[in-house]
Formats: sequence, structure tokens, C-alpha cells
Amino acid sequence: MKIRVLIAEDEPMARKELFYLLEEEENIILTPHAETGEQLIELYFENKPDVIFLDVEMPKLTGLEAARYIKKHARNHFPLFVFTTAYDEYAMDAFDVEAVDYLLKPFEEKRFRRTMDRVRKMLMNVKNNDKEEEKFKKAKISKLLIDDGERMVLVAPESIYYAVPNKRLLEIHTEDKVIFSRMTLQELEKQLEGYPFYRPHRSYLVNLNHVLEITPWFNGTSNLTLKDKNRTKIPVSRSASKTILQLFK
Repeated sequence: MKIRVLIAEDEPMARKELFYLLEEEENIILTPHAETGEQLIELYFENKPDVIFLDVEMPKLTGLEAARYIKKHARNHFPLFVFTTAYDEYAMDAFDVEAVDYLLKPFEEKRFRRTMDRVRKMLMNVKNNDKEEEKFKKAKISKLLIDDGERMVLVAPESIYYAVPNKRLLEIHTEDKVIFSRMTLQELEKQLEGYPFYRPHRSYLVNLNHVLEITPWFNGTSNLTLKDKNRTKIPVSRSASKTILQLFK
């Protein structure tokens, strides 16, 4: 795994030492370094490093202040922070911004290796979590969670025949029961995006897989007959009649 690293350090010797230690590591990509907190912020948004080694004390804007700014304004990309300083009194402040580690100057090679081991483990966990999240996003929902006023009911989209408003409630008709919900027809339609549901009339949402037949009515309107035991008839507006026929063709 390639790791993009940014060094923010105003002391030339400390910066040179960090460069040397990082160049000894495998799969490290060093981005342009910063010597002030302002430069760090600018370079972070330009290069989006995975890890930032930053000095706690830098001219003008400190490393801690820059880290807080980045943490507040980063979008969809949050770097790991490793703070460096000659004084251990800043340790608590560093961990206040969820720093991965805290290195004291001059850097000990063995201590630096432990820090890098921790960085790699954390980046690997982040990468694995991102993969799981993406996998979950791509997975199609198999059940809807519908609030019937007293409890949350799990409903399979394919089991829904149709839905129609009834006063202040929405009737959701499935193959074996009717669920009453306070959601609107529009809200249900949005939840069912990607499934074969259609609005043949402003007051009805129908599962096209449960349509048995289409019967012409008058003035260009028609009726849908569903496959349920009641052979429910759903009105189709004149504007929707042509669309319905095209959908089935």
C-alpha cells in the first residue's frame, strides 16, 4: 500500500532527519514539505497526504492550530497526524486532535519504526472499512423499514402490490396484509427507487410485476387489474396510459 506523507517542520535538521527515516521505509511517497502552519494547510489541500508529520511549534500558525483547521475543513479525506517536538508537555494537546502518535526530537529510529507500524495498521483499517462501506452502498436493499405508528415493520418491496393514501395515513397493500403508515406516497416512492413501481394515477403507486391485465376505459384512461385475491382495479390517467403500454412492451 502506497502512503503519501507530508512533513511540516520549520527546523532544517529535524526535517532532514524525517526525510531520511521515511526514505528508508517502503512504499512512501513524499509530497512537498511545509515550514509553517499556513503552508501546511495549503499543501494538504493540494496533495491530500495520508499522513502528516508536523511540528507542534511552527511560526505564525502552530502545528496544533493547523491540524485543528484541517480536521474541521477536510471533506471525505482525513489524514493521520504524527506530532513531533522537543518537549513532551504537548502530548495531551496532540492527542486532543486524535493524533496517531507523538515523537520526541531527536528521533529514535526504533521508536520511529513503531510509529510507522501503527500508521500502516490504521491506514489498512481505514482502507478495509472504506471497502465495506462501498460494498454496502452498492448492495440493493432487500427490505424496507416502515413505521406503522406503533412499531417499525420490515417489508419486502416485491411483496407490495400497491399503495394509496387514506385520509392522513398511507395504505400499503401486500400479498397478505395492509400496513398503515404516516409516510407520504412520495416518500414511499423514493424508497422504492430501482424497483418496478409506477404512479399510474396521482393517488396510487403500483408494483408493475403484479399487474394481471390492462383494460381501456374512457377518454383515453384505463384500469390496471392486479393479481391479488381481490383482483384490485387501479385507475390509470390519460397521460399515464401510453407510458404504461410502453413499459410493458
